[in-house]
Amino acid sequence: MKQAPEHLVALIEPIVEGLGYECVGIEYNPHPQHGMLRIYIDSENGILLDDCTKVSHQLSGMLDVEDPIQGEYQLEVSSPGEDRPFFKLSQFEKYVGSTVNVSLFKPIDKRRKITGLIQAVDGDDVMLVEGEQTLKVPFQAMSKARLVPEYLLKKGGRSGK
Repeated sequence: MKQAPEHLVALIEPIVEGLGYECVGIEYNPHPQHGMLRIYIDSENGILLDDCTKVSHQLSGMLDVEDPIQGEYQLEVSSPGEDRPFFKLSQFEKYVGSTVNVSLFKPIDKRRKITGLIQAVDGDDVMLVEGEQTLKVPFQAMSKARLVPEYLLKKGGRSGK
């Protein structure tokens, strides 16, 4: 998964959780001029703009003091949305019975993209059902995974991400 380096996760997760939110995941895309640090937060009541602002303010202060990232970058705090990204194996367990779009580092059955129903999590593997086929996909083989929102399944469409 596109999870940020461990030293960033160790700095950011406790602050987000200390404010009463779930830290869904952290993306870090380093670039000399256009770096991006995106933190996805969630709560039982959903996320509003005020929640993102509150977390962003707290993280900005910590990041200024700790200075863990060299160069310029943009900080973004966001709700995971209906097509939430998955960063951890536990998130697949939480959404067993739901459909996900998965992109792979290396092909499985000559395919790099799979859209399937999460049947189970078995150790470090996710069992995905696509049509009549059940695929055993190692978590480490996934470059990206996103939930497919229910309204897209009912329409028969897919997320373009």
